[in-house]
Amino acid sequence: MNKRRYDSESTKNEIMERASFLFSQKGYNQTSIRDISKASGYSKGHIYYHFKNKEQLFVLLAQKSMQDWYKKWEAKESVLSTATEKLYGIGIHVLYNYQAPLLKSGQELASNPKSSPESVKKLYDLAVVPMSTYRTILQKGVDNEEFKTGNLDEWTVLLGTWLGGLCQLTNTQELNVLEPMFNQAITIFLRSIKKGGNENEDWINR
Repeated sequence: MNKRRYDSESTKNEIMERASFLFSQKGYNQTSIRDISKASGYSKGHIYYHFKNKEQLFVLLAQKSMQDWYKKWEAKESVLSTATEKLYGIGIHVLYNYQAPLLKSGQELASNPKSSPESVKKLYDLAVVPMSTYRTILQKGVDNEEFKTGNLDEWTVLLGTWLGGLCQLTNTQELNVLEPMFNQAITIFLRSIKKGGNENEDWINR
């Protein structure tokens, strides 16, 4: 990799790092390119060289954040054997990774009438990552006969909606206090999809 390319990538990463901090602290609407320029030490020209505008910069940050979310899950999933274990695992993963620093800013961008439809769509498309993760786990459970044969798309939506609803509690309660509730939600969910149904889950108590 030549020096010019290395410097360009280093500059881009540094701008993204400082922008992420500002978006997290001030929100999307209250953060300007001028703010990012001042915080990063790079001119607005440098920033516009790498990013079309503030909107594109934020979308790239949101996409990176979701990539990080998935990489963290992959690391945790690698030590879980059964689909049942993975469901409990993803529940706790969602709990501890819901309060993403950029979440509020993303909501601001999505609700801003000046935002381009393309950018808003890209943000909404990020929801595909956790939903596809849930579906993969459920499919594994059906394939290895842990779970009944059922409507995977419906199960995925139900699980995602349930976990998403519980995540609203993270705004007012400590995460460790919510762990038992998230585990209980998975236990109740499993009762409706596991073969035999209503089995006690030993894994949760390990």
